[in-house]
Amino acid sequence: MNPPVKPMLAKAVAGIPDRDDVVFEPKWDGFRCIVFRDGDEILLGSRNEKPLTRYFPEMVAPLLASLPDKVVIDGELILVTNNHLDFDALQQRIHPAESRVAMLSQSTPAQFVAFDLLAIGDQDMRTAPFSERRAALVNALGDAGPPIHLTRLTADKAEAAQWFVDFEGAGLDGLIAKPTSDPYLENKRAQLKIKHVRTADAVIAGYRWHKDGKGVGSLLLGLHDDEGELHHVGVAASFTAKRRAELVDELAPLTSGALSNHPWKGWGRAQPEDTAQPEDTAQPEDTAQPNSGTSEVRMPGAPNRWNGKKDHSWVPLRIEQVVEVKYNATLNGRFREVTRFLRWRPDKTPAQCTFDQLEEPIPVGLDTVLLSTPLASKAADGQD
Repeated sequence: MNPPVKPMLAKAVAGIPDRDDVVFEPKWDGFRCIVFRDGDEILLGSRNEKPLTRYFPEMVAPLLASLPDKVVIDGELILVTNNHLDFDALQQRIHPAESRVAMLSQSTPAQFVAFDLLAIGDQDMRTAPFSERRAALVNALGDAGPPIHLTRLTADKAEAAQWFVDFEGAGLDGLIAKPTSDPYLENKRAQLKIKHVRTADAVIAGYRWHKDGKGVGSLLLGLHDDEGELHHVGVAASFTAKRRAELVDELAPLTSGALSNHPWKGWGRAQPEDTAQPEDTAQPEDTAQPNSGTSEVRMPGAPNRWNGKKDHSWVPLRIEQVVEVKYNATLNGRFREVTRFLRWRPDKTPAQCTFDQLEEPIPVGLDTVLLSTPLASKAADGQD
């Protein structure tokens, strides 16, 4: 088996599935990574098939020490800060400068959580059922310890439901349900993911044009802090072509004089509607940058660390319109992913759109999720 390999995917479902043919794992919040080992060579493959090895050089030695000589393992690169998953810090690891990569590999080292085995020795395991692949994975990892981990596993729906509640406090974002008899299906959504879904009311403070220039690509969302300052907390996007065009007309009345008193006037390249340029949607800076409630809040015109050549101009709107959006989770005071537009809220005022409406899970230590060794995980989950 040669890289690249497209990882098996999962489709979203509502609630714990009432099925007896699945087992449950925690859903990790990191970078999907397929590890290839052939003798002394280690390659870290990403979901988009681009190698991650150069960004995580600290993983090579522990993987060589923990894995069999010839093996392909599917898993997740994670980063832990203060006993909690830290996706913000993990994103910072993708940097073009070699010196920066070397420094970050020492100051913020990653860890690897294994959850599937695709090949071992000369045997391609992708056609084997998951139950066999899991058993082979446990044997392959032997007594490996941190920073290499074996994900926990349970067939007990009640225990899975408790994990769903408890583990969010450690930074995880749900569960994965895996049919025990399924083979490994590359790039197919044959597994199930159960994620937290919530709603919130947010201010519409502006928008970006869609990349085709024919409508609204994303709505810029804001929430007020305790002092009344409006912070950029993410976007709502994924509109149909028809809806994108409709939104331009619906929002047009709010563009007149919007920039003169806009709370984000000093940030980025805000432009009047008639000069704003088309903009792509759902960029990394829209979905996963920190908002700590301080003056260092990232605002909508800020340069994109992933692609500095992209145009990030935006059309400011008067702070008058409120929208209800659906979201899965927050990360440092921002929506973790692109939100889904639900409806306008004419019954709500912008001042009512505050951070205190966001649900925050009860904090727990990641060590309650990550057991110290694969053998400990195996015993604790009744796999021995």
